[in-house]
This record gives sequence, C-alpha cells and structure tokens, in this order.
Amino acid sequence: MSSSQNIYLTTAYVILFSFWLLSYYIVIPVPLNLIVQSSSIVYIGSHRSINLLVSESDGGVASTDKEMLSINDAYKFPLIGSAALFSLYIAFKYCDKDTVNLIISLYFSLVGIFALTSSFSKFVSQFITSKKQYGFKRSFPWIGEVDLLVTPAEIICLILSTIFSYIYFKTKHYMMNNIFGICFCIQSIERISIGSYKIGVILLIGLFFYDIFWVFGTDVMVTVAKSFDGPIKLLFPRELPSLESKGSFSLLGLGDIVIPGLFVALLLRLDATKAKIQFKGGEHEYFFKPYFLTNVICYALGLVCTVGIMYFFNAAQPALLYLVPACIGGSLAVGLSRGELSELFSYDEEAAAKIEKEAAIATSASSSSSASSTTVEATDKKND
Repeated sequence: MSSSQNIYLTTAYVILFSFWLLSYYIVIPVPLNLIVQSSSIVYIGSHRSINLLVSESDGGVASTDKEMLSINDAYKFPLIGSAALFSLYIAFKYCDKDTVNLIISLYFSLVGIFALTSSFSKFVSQFITSKKQYGFKRSFPWIGEVDLLVTPAEIICLILSTIFSYIYFKTKHYMMNNIFGICFCIQSIERISIGSYKIGVILLIGLFFYDIFWVFGTDVMVTVAKSFDGPIKLLFPRELPSLESKGSFSLLGLGDIVIPGLFVALLLRLDATKAKIQFKGGEHEYFFKPYFLTNVICYALGLVCTVGIMYFFNAAQPALLYLVPACIGGSLAVGLSRGELSELFSYDEEAAAKIEKEAAIATSASSSSSASSTTVEATDKKND
C-alpha cells in the first residue's frame, strides 16, 4: 500500500476511535457522531476488503474466511432477515426479556472474543512478530475442518479479548458495545463479497422494501431494536450516564452500516480492478477511485437525510430508505458520466472466483498427475 494510502487509512482509524473515546467524556452532537463513525467504518472496511482480490497464496484473505453472496442469496436475504426479526419480536413479546437477552448476550460475548482477536491481532503482530503456531487443525465428522492454530500475537489478543468480553457481559457498557459493533462491521465488510454489481443492486433494493415494511408497516423493528440488549447497534449518547441516570441514546443498526458498506466496498474493488493495480506482498500502489469516493460521500449524505428527517418528524426512520437510493444513484451517476454503465453492470467477482477456483483445481490435478508419473517412472527404473 502506498504511503499516501496508509496515511488516509490511518487517519480514518484515528478519527473513528477519537470519536469513540470522546463519546465517553462529552456529548458529541448525535448527527455528527453517527455520520463520522459510520462513514469511517465503511471507509476502513472497504479498504481492508481489497484483499478479497488477492489469492490466499499471495497474502490475501484465507479462503475459509471469505464469503461470496450469490444472486439467490440476495433474493432470499430479505425473507431470511424478516423471519429472524419476527422470531426475535415473538421471543421478546411472549418470553421473559431478561432470559432472551441473557442467551443473546452469551452468544455475542463468545462471538465477540473471536471478532476482537481477529481485528487486533494484525496490529499486535507488528510488535510480536513470531510466526510460530500453536494448537491444531483437524477435521471432525459433521462439523468439518476446525482450525485452532494461533500465533503468539493471536494468543495475547485472545486473552485480552476474553477479559474484555467478560467485562462487557457483566456491565453492558455502551462504549464496549460500540467496540464490538465496530469490529463486527469492519470484519463483515472486509470478508464478504456481494459477488457482482447486479447482485448488490438486487440486495439493496430488497432490503430497501424490507426496512420500510418493518419500520413503517409494523412496530416490529423498533420494538426489537429497543428490547435487544446486544451489540447489533451502535449507541450515540444524547445524555451521558451518571450515578443518577442511565443516560439516553440514539442508535443505528449494524445492518445500516454493513449492507451499504458491502456495496461501497465492491465499488472500491471495481476501481482497483479497472486500475489494474499490482499486489506485492499484500501491498499495492495508490489508484484512482471515482466510484468508491463518490459512494462514500453519497453514503454520508444518505445518513444526513436519515438524521435530518428523524429530527424533523421526531420519529424513527428506516436508514436504508435513504441510503439505498443514495448509494445506487451515486454509482449510476458515475457510470453514466464516464460512459461505463455496461462495464459497471458486467462487473462480477463471482465469475472471477469460479475461474480462479477452477484454475487452482486444474493446477492441483496437474501436480498430482506429475507426481504420479514421477513415481511410476521411478518404479519402472527400479524394476529395470
């Protein structure tokens, strides 16, 4: 990565965690806090997602850590999301809320340990450079392969993450909630590809109607968001907690960061592909990013509209109602202005992944065949 690229990414990290830390001491205006933190997460996650373009052998994301959404996944996503959301609504309405939240907290505390470990181990590994691995990697019936090989840096992060997760489980402090939420968002954007621009558009449009229905058509979304005591949302204080008060907060669901973030990240990888950037040991040079930069700005403007209308009507707003048109509209505007609409709609990482996989299989088969021929030849010579 070029020095200027490093500076921009480091600046995004500094801004994000400065706002996170300041939220403990002062009440930052919610619109400013929400827009800056969310846009920073999308910026960081998108740049980390560039490694999806790099093969595992060249230092890219491990194949076991990658997720690729298909067009069928995009069609099903609103339905699966609706089923999960309504199930939680039923659970909160007819079961003991404390019990439901206890189960949810246990789950997210465990998942959070691995999310924090993965997020911070890359940073810690700059200081603890040993690559020696401990643990095991083994396949189990019905489960599949379990990889528990860890480096010294990961062991230290795992211990610290476990302590952090335990404290969160006991206190449910909003600052710790936000750390979990930030890590979940960045890792999701970093590791998941929505396959192609077409799939991205289908996914966003489906969730556009999903969000409108569950927020405006029913009380389900708002009820679950207020009842759910777990890091599925970022909390922005309107009033700081004190000995006399628990404080008051505005919230933004992680889906309103991750879903548009996946789309913005795809556009950054489109820019990288168009620029034909070369990766050397995981590093790459600076490149022009018209689609990405436009859509980061459009994402921020979509949040401005969301917050503005929320305050004007004094009512909860489905953020995707404003974010989806902003992101799709921004990408189409750039494609139209550059005369690249056909290229935009034809961009497909799913097809590229299939070609890469087939090439890897062919290479493996060729190597096996070569090894087999060598063995036969050696046997023949021995017999002679």
